[in-house]
Amino acid sequence: MTAVAPVARRLPGAPSMWFFVIGDLLIFGAYFVAYMFYRGQDHALFLHSQARLNLDIGAINTIVLITSSLFVALGTSAARAGKSAEAVRLFGVGLAFGAAFPVFKLFEYVPEILGGVTPGTNLFFMFYFVMTGLHLCHVLLGLVIISFVIRNLRTSAANIALAETGATYWHMVDVLWLVLFALLYLMR
Repeated sequence: MTAVAPVARRLPGAPSMWFFVIGDLLIFGAYFVAYMFYRGQDHALFLHSQARLNLDIGAINTIVLITSSLFVALGTSAARAGKSAEAVRLFGVGLAFGAAFPVFKLFEYVPEILGGVTPGTNLFFMFYFVMTGLHLCHVLLGLVIISFVIRNLRTSAANIALAETGATYWHMVDVLWLVLFALLYLMR
């Protein structure tokens, strides 16, 4: 019987990105804990305010980000397999879906702000605008990172580690949204 050599395991992407991702998750984790604490202090206010949110847009944004992450993951696999043209196409589709997120967020923010609902309205909306606004900044940065990944994959010396690093960041953005969507839109 022939022994099979063990496959070396490693974290995909740059270690510095993992440091950043873990730090970001800890910061958002603190926001999530604070949100839950204050929600427990004034449950009625949070429920009443939460009812103003547009659940349809929140759900669409969830689908948009999950779909985007799927294409980014497929693009990363294609890049690892040396299929640069396919990786570029898949990352491009992921970028397009990701770019829809800020557009839908505007359709959610603008009516609220024009209706007089701002972070100063109450504690729920302070958490809502701070957490979703910070997340939106992460989405915008992620779109820039994915653009750099696509540009890199078009070169003859494509850097697979860059694709993995960009995908790592993008998946963190997706995970953060899933928690935000559950806390802000779904939890009663």
